[in-house]
Amino acid sequence: MTTWAAGFLFMEMGANMQANVSTNNGEARIKLAGRFDFNSHREFRAAYEPLLDNADVRTVVIDLGGVDYLDSSALGMLLMVRDKAGSANKAVTLANAQPGVKQVLDIANFGKLFKMV
Repeated sequence: MTTWAAGFLFMEMGANMQANVSTNNGEARIKLAGRFDFNSHREFRAAYEPLLDNADVRTVVIDLGGVDYLDSSALGMLLMVRDKAGSANKAVTLANAQPGVKQVLDIANFGKLFKMV
């Protein structure tokens, strides 16, 4: 399900994932909440692909503050976004990872591949 409200895009992703997409001054923010796993791949792609096609967007921030779990397929999806964004001359930042999620990102050396705030 996809709905727009007050300039925000809300998407139900998989069984337990939600995304809130907003844009402001060249920055797009995808706020994720719930389990980020293989079941959310189609919906996650639907959230980021329009941003990569938007000439006004220069930076995509993936806000992981609400993510309580991610698996290796989520890591792969993040790498795919990074590659596609690079081809579109856009930067990707990972933000607000909770301690358990940040530990997974650190083990996978994502700090060397992404700006993390």
